[in-house]
Amino acid sequence: MKIKKMNIDGEGLNRFFGPLESRIMDILWSSEALSIKEVQSILNQESPISINTVMTVMNRLLDKGLLTKTMTGTGRTRAAKFSPLQSREQFLTEQTKEVSQGLIQEYGSLVVNHMIDALDDVDPEVIAKLERKLNDIRHGKKQ
Repeated sequence: MKIKKMNIDGEGLNRFFGPLESRIMDILWSSEALSIKEVQSILNQESPISINTVMTVMNRLLDKGLLTKTMTGTGRTRAAKFSPLQSREQFLTEQTKEVSQGLIQEYGSLVVNHMIDALDDVDPEVIAKLERKLNDIRHGKKQ
């Protein structure tokens, strides 16, 4: 799934989601499938929020293809449970790949130069991975 807007001033998940969307995704990524009422109950522990607001945002996340909805129970116990379509790691991997590829396609060497400059502050394992990738490219290997 492709996130259509990115907030470059945001931090963490708020780069990809609005604040409430981000908090709901965070809750769902750290638990089993939950109903709207269960999510609202967790959010209410932080600050009061209406069930209609939570329902609206969760249905938007469902429409965006970020959540799945499963019906459980029967009769009066019938309830919709929501869970993320991807794990947090899968989501972040896909979104950061999409962003970096888009930046490189649009700005080319300018972006690559900034990425190289940013390597001064990264984990040595990232540098080792980059070296392996460059060697693979030099030798015509694909991932």
